[in-house]
Amino acid sequence: MNKLWWLFVPVMVTLFTLLAFGLTSDPKKIPSPLINKPFPVINGYDLAGNNVSLGGKAKPRVINFWASWCASCRAEHRVLLRSAKRFAGKVELIGINYKEKQQIDGRNWLRRLGNPYVWSFDDQSGRMGLELGVVAVPETFFVNSEGIIVHKIAGPLSDETIANGIEMIIK
Repeated sequence: MNKLWWLFVPVMVTLFTLLAFGLTSDPKKIPSPLINKPFPVINGYDLAGNNVSLGGKAKPRVINFWASWCASCRAEHRVLLRSAKRFAGKVELIGINYKEKQQIDGRNWLRRLGNPYVWSFDDQSGRMGLELGVVAVPETFFVNSEGIIVHKIAGPLSDETIANGIEMIIK
């Protein structure tokens, strides 16, 4: 009995430590192994059917994964529209239409709600999201002019979080 008690105490301390860590950490803050690494060069098509390439050196970019079926994306969309106007000329806002059943759904959604993006990549298969470790939409990557991923936000953006992310990439 005495031997079991000494096993029980370390196990309980470990469990309480893990529980305390889990309760105090931000569930939206998902660390990305891609921070400070180059954004991968990916070729494909945008929603208009144009051949496009993403990655490499360019103007600072905010790359937002979205889908018309995503309720959180709808909530964040007004923030993106305001940010596209506020930061026009400073950054490119690129959309990645993620796992859309039909490409027309994404195009119709942007036509109805407004299009904040310079262009929107068609990632119907989810291949690009897989390469970048996207867990769920919306997710947003902030990429500087050197093509390096500086910051990532999982979940819907607010005016404050997108402004803070853009400040990181336009320095």
